[in-house]
Amino acid sequence: MLKNKGFYKGINIGGWLSQCDYSEDRIYHFITESDFEKIASWGLDHVRIPVDYNVLEDKNSTGFSRIDWALEMCRKYGLNMVIDLHKTAGFSFDYYGENESGFFESEELQERFYRHWEKIAHHYGQHHETVAFELLNEITDKSFIDDWNKISNECIRRIRSIADDTIILVGSYNNNSAPAVPALAPPYDDKVIFNFHCYEPLKFTHQGAYWTNDIKPNERMSFEESGITEEFFEELFAPALNAAKQYNTHLYCGEYGVIDVVSPEDTLKWYKTINNVFEKHGIARCAWSLKEMDFGISEPRLDDVRNELLKYL
Repeated sequence: MLKNKGFYKGINIGGWLSQCDYSEDRIYHFITESDFEKIASWGLDHVRIPVDYNVLEDKNSTGFSRIDWALEMCRKYGLNMVIDLHKTAGFSFDYYGENESGFFESEELQERFYRHWEKIAHHYGQHHETVAFELLNEITDKSFIDDWNKISNECIRRIRSIADDTIILVGSYNNNSAPAVPALAPPYDDKVIFNFHCYEPLKFTHQGAYWTNDIKPNERMSFEESGITEEFFEELFAPALNAAKQYNTHLYCGEYGVIDVVSPEDTLKWYKTINNVFEKHGIARCAWSLKEMDFGISEPRLDDVRNELLKYL
């Protein structure tokens, strides 16, 4: 389904309308038309655009004007778009860098979330053939999942009163982990897709990371030392694949990638290995990320392997 609709192989435009300083320079100059042209030249079919709630709430409608411009660029270069609400009032996947809490306990914050999506649906629901919605990035604690299932279903109900045909992506706890997909409520309808992210094993893809307590920043590991195989990903994805089969839906891996500390050669090996499993099971995906953000696919460090790497995005 996602392959036929043009949401099969994409790349994130991270750090533009989310996880940034929200400066005018960032919002208006970090991403340019040449970036969309480049993405299309790489043979990808869509972009995922993380957007924070405060950008959408800007009194000058900055967020919507920038998404409108991105949609115009996507049309020009034959790309589709996923709009991802990366942070909502009261919740962020980033425990350490964001001061957001209370979303799952507050009906007021949940209503604010619903209103965001109703507004997004009014703006972009008519573009259902080229624009998909991702409700919220990376639910963290397992304790949130029951509330999240109720919230996401209510949100989808409200979106459907405005946008009947838009693809909607929903992820589970543990930061959208594949093994947590079976905890999601059954899909609201046949256009709801199960979403997961994959940076496994974290000790390899995030080595040197300074923003998480799950990593010792000075530890290093080669691809060979990591023990990564196709069988590793087969086992990791099995619960998600089984859940998708049970509910007759599809899988979308909205983020996956390797930190820039890892050598280009080992980065290539990881992408090739995970891609083989994606292809075997027809899992749609979107690499993290186009530029900077410690994972940039377009960065000079990957120049010597990029042509080969693009085969495995």
